[in-house]
Amino acid sequence: MLPFYASLTSFFSMVKKRVFKDETGATAVEYGLIIGLIAVVVITGLLLLGPAIRDLFTDVAGRLP
Repeated sequence: MLPFYASLTSFFSMVKKRVFKDETGATAVEYGLIIGLIAVVVITGLLLLGPAIRDLFTDVAGRLP
């Protein structure tokens, strides 16, 4: 039983080192989160300001000869 426990402990130690030391994809994930946040802000802004912008363009178009 002791060799099994030792190999299992060694395996989990190796996995732990790999998981917590490997940061190769962290930058891509951070950029993805930033892009997602920007998209949410833009969509929310368009939904909130959309009617006002439409009315502004309608008013400008109505004043053109």
